[in-house]
Amino acid sequence: QVHLVESGGGSVQAGGSLRLSCLTTGYTYTTQCMAWFRRPPRNQREVVAAIVTGGRGSTYYADSVKGRFTISRDNAKNTLDLQMNMLKLEDSGLYQCAAVPPQYCADGPRTRDIGYNFWGQGTRVTVSS
Repeated sequence: QVHLVESGGGSVQAGGSLRLSCLTTGYTYTTQCMAWFRRPPRNQREVVAAIVTGGRGSTYYADSVKGRFTISRDNAKNTLDLQMNMLKLEDSGLYQCAAVPPQYCADGPRTRDIGYNFWGQGTRVTVSS
């Protein structure tokens, strides 16, 4: 059974950095299909970044985070990480990691939440001025 547990959230001033980590257990595929989503206050959940590992690999970033966020998978630690730099007020929200069996990512990273069937509970990020 797959379990995802996020950590690393907190409060930070605008312009600062945070590193989120998602510990995965039971997700042991050679090729992995995972993503970070966030739910801003009063808004719907949106994709932040997604990754397909193995083979040529590929990543996807929402336009709003390109150049500031980096998604990566550490197989030795079994974590999916999200390095967030130059944080903005609008980056605040509940950040969740998600995963799906790799056969559903044959065409690349999935960017809609309905494409994922394993979810963590989330870690909250609050960016203040």
